[in-house]
Amino acid sequence: MNETQAAALPTYPRHDLGANWTPERTAFRVWAPTASSVTLHRYTTGSDEEPGAADLGLTPMQKDAHGTWLTVLPGNLAGQYYRYELTFPDGHTDSAADPYARSAGINGERSMVLDLDSAVPDGWENDRRPELPPHAQSVWEAHVSDFSADPHSGVPENLRGKFLAFTMDNTTLDGDGIHPTCLNYLKNLGVTHVQLQPIFEFATVDQRTGGYNWGYDPLNYNVPEGAYATDPYHGEVRVRECRAMIAAIHRAGLGVVMDVVYNHTYHADNWMERIVPGYWLRRWPDGTLTNGSGCGNDFATERTMVRRYIVDSCVYWAKEYHVDGFRFDLMALTDVDTMNAVRAALDKLPGGKDILLYGEPWQGGTTRMPRRAVPANKQAADRLHPRIGFFCDSTRDAIKGSVFDSAAPGYVNGRPGCARDLLHAISAWQDGAGGFRPQNPRQIVQYVSAHDDYTLWDKLKCTAGHTKNFAEPEADLLAQNRMAAGIYLTCQGLPFMLSGEEFARTKNGAPNTYRGPAELNALDWSRAGAQEDLVRYYRGLLAIRRAYPELSGTDGARPCRLPLEGNLIGFVPERPTDALPGRLAVYYNPEPVPQTAALPSGSWRLLCDGTNAGTEAFGPVQTGCVTLAPVSVTILRAERNV
Repeated sequence: MNETQAAALPTYPRHDLGANWTPERTAFRVWAPTASSVTLHRYTTGSDEEPGAADLGLTPMQKDAHGTWLTVLPGNLAGQYYRYELTFPDGHTDSAADPYARSAGINGERSMVLDLDSAVPDGWENDRRPELPPHAQSVWEAHVSDFSADPHSGVPENLRGKFLAFTMDNTTLDGDGIHPTCLNYLKNLGVTHVQLQPIFEFATVDQRTGGYNWGYDPLNYNVPEGAYATDPYHGEVRVRECRAMIAAIHRAGLGVVMDVVYNHTYHADNWMERIVPGYWLRRWPDGTLTNGSGCGNDFATERTMVRRYIVDSCVYWAKEYHVDGFRFDLMALTDVDTMNAVRAALDKLPGGKDILLYGEPWQGGTTRMPRRAVPANKQAADRLHPRIGFFCDSTRDAIKGSVFDSAAPGYVNGRPGCARDLLHAISAWQDGAGGFRPQNPRQIVQYVSAHDDYTLWDKLKCTAGHTKNFAEPEADLLAQNRMAAGIYLTCQGLPFMLSGEEFARTKNGAPNTYRGPAELNALDWSRAGAQEDLVRYYRGLLAIRRAYPELSGTDGARPCRLPLEGNLIGFVPERPTDALPGRLAVYYNPEPVPQTAALPSGSWRLLCDGTNAGTEAFGPVQTGCVTLAPVSVTILRAERNV
């Protein structure tokens, strides 16, 4: 199907696609404008293997408005399962689950008629998004299974790797009552948001037998993943338990960012393409599928009904699951107009302007957008809504070295001459030096590690050539780890970290563990206890970040650079009202020996010396100059005028 043919199809303007349940009836509506007939097929269970499995038969659907097919069945159908059977003018037939389904049976093969209001945890009606000031916000990325799979996590075995592990209170390492784990640990760390790797249903984990995957293989976008539920057979359970997880995170004072993958599906032969063949995926002129995702198929986000689906899906998760943000995987495969439409739709929700929205401003390969469509990449920063952010690989690689070369160093681990890049990063690249120009610092997600590529610790090990024992702590590499954190947590923008970065998380040098093993991916809560000094340092930096809004750049002021020589960097984060006391001075020293740097006028005390950090000043009052520890970030607070 070419662009002209796609544009000629009728588009459906309302928001009632799927199975719309009431106690008296259920209306099934599907958009299938090219089908010659559509039939609804209902079942008592999500698979034929379950007790009580029965075929409830076929119901012809009637062609209705704007390319949709509709049937309305009387009675309370909650708990039934269904699929669509379609016939096309060329004679071929197909069968598909419902792309707009709200839940599903085992492995997502059959959609479920769901009474959403009944699939709620206790107290759901009182769940509220926490109020988190923009300047204080920071993101900690986790995978649902990784979070609690460790046998030492203090979580009961039946809940490890499940949504409900997040609802456990006061978990500690092996139940020792001393070393916090899971949400008990996280609520004291100081981050404000948990970014969860995909929690919608993905294709490659068999929910009957188990398995592991990161989840970037979408199957059912509006259905929680069954493998994370205590019962994957009954579709209401996964909905209730996913909501319970989010409510528990909210009670801990944290927001939830949902990692979404609207750039491709796992199967090119997906439900959408089965229902409207040729419409949902991008193709080259010869009809072959584009592969900008690296997964063999790309969503044609620029097409009206694809865009509407993405917008509707995000709004659904925000309304029905109280999600606090969305992270778009391979966002550059999505066009700017679609991203802006998502932002506009979220903004219309109560409190919607506080919902975070950001993504990866790159692709995994080559795709094909019509000329009118603009990819949502870094170069399109000025066309994106100013509250749509993107990950900054320029900052990432400047700090620790290229992710594409394990031996390549960055500023903290020995690369000479890259201080200039860090000077641009401090002000979130607003000067355009990186070849892109954000509209404000909040468009920049500052980070050094995420689920892709090496963990920060493993990258530092590889660059140093110390790869015989990745778990072994080394003083010089711990200093590099602390310095990397100190840099991105004092740069303007939105700080982001991979879970466990703050305790030197290692995957034994494996850079891409999307298929497991689960044991290698699981957060090692024993290591968190062993590296409590590093965790304490991160906690202190995050506290400084929250206490000093000028570090984030949300007030519009830019840092004032201090004149230092060589690879040293110093700056004062300016404020609209910059009266002393309370002013900060920040210094970066990547050298392996101490350095001396001039202080601005006034009296200063330390908040961070590269090893210790926090909002309480410590050490003697300093004037004139300061000694910077080797491989360190130093933060000082002005005490008074001189």
